[in-house]
Amino acid sequence: MEKIPMTRMGHAALEAELKHLKSEERPAIIRAISEAREHGDLSENAEYHSAKEKQSFIEGRIKELEGVISLADVIDPAKMKGPIKFGATVTLVDEDTDEEKTYQIVGEYEADIENGLLNIKSPIARALIGKEEGDSVEVRTPGGERSYEVLKVDYI
Repeated sequence: MEKIPMTRMGHAALEAELKHLKSEERPAIIRAISEAREHGDLSENAEYHSAKEKQSFIEGRIKELEGVISLADVIDPAKMKGPIKFGATVTLVDEDTDEEKTYQIVGEYEADIENGLLNIKSPIARALIGKEEGDSVEVRTPGGERSYEVLKVDYI
């Protein structure tokens, strides 16, 4: 199996979610199923079916998280330097609109574009890999061609 790159922060977040699911969500849903069973006929018991569906989701998410965590290759960006690679925090300026954006290039399981965490497999991240400060980058996005200039590269 191929290792899954992720930052220490992303790894910790997945472990925290897994712990929460196992220690709080799983016991709560077991109690809810038990209570719903006490209401009698299960074939027409909406609470029971809803709880079973939620249990299925929780168990699936637990399995997914356990799999991802077992394959995790935790990378510490603070120990890196040089051209843009996994873990880099990159400040870009859109050459058309002069809008500045800052992203950290992270693994797909910790990516959150709204919070500046850019999936390593995204078109922008792939275009940035290997570039340095001052380089211009052409990116083909779903919204069309975009041009960015790399203003700053940090590893924190």
